Amino acid sequence: MAVLINAINVKRRTLFEFENIPFCCMDSEISTPTARGGQTLVRLKIRNLLTNAVFEKTFKAEDKFKEPDLQLVHVSYLYSDNEGSHFLDQENFETLTLSEEVIGNSLDLLIEGTLLQMHKYNGNPIGLQLPTFVELVVTSAEPGVRGDTSTGSGSKLAKLETGMEIRVPLFIKEGEKVKISTETREFTGRA
Repeated sequence: MAVLINAINVKRRTLFEFENIPFCCMDSEISTPTARGGQTLVRLKIRNLLTNAVFEKTFKAEDKFKEPDLQLVHVSYLYSDNEGSHFLDQENFETLTLSEEVIGNSLDLLIEGTLLQMHKYNGNPIGLQLPTFVELVVTSAEPGVRGDTSTGSGSKLAKLETGMEIRVPLFIKEGEKVKISTETREFTGRA
């Protein structure tokens, strides 16, 4: 029997099914009425896991949602071509493909062999869950000049092996591995 989740219990990062579509809660706000007989309402900011669309919706506190038939599968990134991006399931060695629309700009953080997790809904791949950090090699960086802090931050632009450009501290040189946050896409340290 499917587990039911009350709307009032939906918190940040909770996964649930609404109108036969899987959603992830990004934020929740509970408003309790001041008048007698008023209903407690829950305002949720949610992401549709099939389309990545984000919107807000208000539910009654006692509304119930099913837990979605979602699986997290361990995969490694193989390559991308005109058909999409291809991943290798680490358990059954099946090749899974995601379209460019689903991948979005995640390819900026992926190199061949990167281990990550893929969401499957009712057995079909629908999206990726990137690791918290990735380690990438700096392929080109402007030379850092002592005293060059005109921007106030003491940073410079560097290009990574995936082609993505980020700001790094002045001491980072070409060929070094850096640690990047996948959420903020910012430099967090040397690898």
